[in-house]
Amino acid sequence: NAEYMGDVRRIPSRRFWMRISPSLAGALRGGVAHGSRTFSTLPKSAEIVIIGGGCVGLGTAYSLAKAGKTDIVLLEKENSLCAVTSAQAAGLVGQVRPSVDRVKLAMWSVQTFAELQQNERFNPNWRQVGSLRVAETDERVQEFQRIKRACDEAGLHTEFVDAAFAENKWPGMKLDKAKSIIWCPTDGYLQPHDLAMSYHFHAKNDGARFQTNCRVVGIETTKDKFNKVTAVHTNQGTIQCDKVINAAGAHAFHIAKLAGLHLPIFPVRHEYFITLPIMDPKITPQNPCLRIVDSTLYGRPDVNSLLLGGWEPEGKSLDPTSYSIQQSPPPIEEDWPILNSFYEVFEPMYPVLRSTGIRTVMSGWPTFTPDGRFIVGESKKAKDFIMAGGCNAHGVSGSAGIGKHVVEAMLAKNHSDISPYVKSLSPDRFTEGLQLDWETAQAKARGIYEAYYCVAKP
Repeated sequence: NAEYMGDVRRIPSRRFWMRISPSLAGALRGGVAHGSRTFSTLPKSAEIVIIGGGCVGLGTAYSLAKAGKTDIVLLEKENSLCAVTSAQAAGLVGQVRPSVDRVKLAMWSVQTFAELQQNERFNPNWRQVGSLRVAETDERVQEFQRIKRACDEAGLHTEFVDAAFAENKWPGMKLDKAKSIIWCPTDGYLQPHDLAMSYHFHAKNDGARFQTNCRVVGIETTKDKFNKVTAVHTNQGTIQCDKVINAAGAHAFHIAKLAGLHLPIFPVRHEYFITLPIMDPKITPQNPCLRIVDSTLYGRPDVNSLLLGGWEPEGKSLDPTSYSIQQSPPPIEEDWPILNSFYEVFEPMYPVLRSTGIRTVMSGWPTFTPDGRFIVGESKKAKDFIMAGGCNAHGVSGSAGIGKHVVEAMLAKNHSDISPYVKSLSPDRFTEGLQLDWETAQAKARGIYEAYYCVAKP
């Protein structure tokens, strides 16, 4: 271990993500993509204000614009879009989920990514290389049978394959301990910055506007029982609006609090690493994504390197009340014992790892909720304040589907027109339903992270 850890080379995260798309790199240096509708002064009004310029906020802007809602202003506190949590994402996109609703959500995202890929200049660098999901225990084999039925019901093509098939897809892999493998040919991966700029390009063309370096400091509401949002106060001034969408990632708690909501949205640390190039046998961008779920590991190609991450058995979470809306979550130092554990578990399956080093480490604070579900939709306690947060590490891969759900929740003529699944994501399940003390809520949210790849209950 000392040998491979001694060959650590780090690359700044922005340069790492941008190296694949130089045209987008130049666009991002100016804060937002080339040709964007940004202003020296904040617009005075908009029908819809979106707070947060990561993939969820941008995907929501894209989805709303496609639905005909184009009087949108998106506010981002950093000097560029996709600068915080989304930029740190690994970019895997998987549709194989334990419930039909979750499978359909992921299928919608994949369909959207494929459509966005058709644009030659601003596309998400979507690579539909397929995925291998590997079971190593008898209990997991039974879960795979249930997952396969959910995929079949949702209309997602998957198939069981043997180890020889999987090893042929990823040369050098040794899956002799595999007891079951699900192959999904339409899964894949993308680059988060590229996805963000693709959303931005299309939403901008449809009329959406974007304002960076714009910190929200207050939300104005009516002083009656409806508590309806009427304006957003920022460091650049005040913008009057009819609706506000909270897609603020690690600051979603703080933005919700400005509207009078106390929502259990907790950042939890996540890390992964990328190796030096592996040339024998050579990794190519066409290698499929990997999920070795009983070992709590995932991987994918990164050009000719391996991106490898996992879910920690004892997660480290933040109480969002420990930092203010004006502060960033604390920086993350590389946790080499955790990263080393990923390496040691994966190395017997992929022996070539013994002779390569680590090029860079990526880490961030994705947010989790106590029940492991998104928080999407309007609260009865704050009229026209719409949540799009608590993504449970699915913010990038699920961004198109989350945008679709926000559109459904916002534009339904009657509450009865909203699907039962989207209704179940309402923030009111925490403000009126599930009552937890704050410490328990944080522990449960952290537990969702720790149990990310645990066997789903029937």
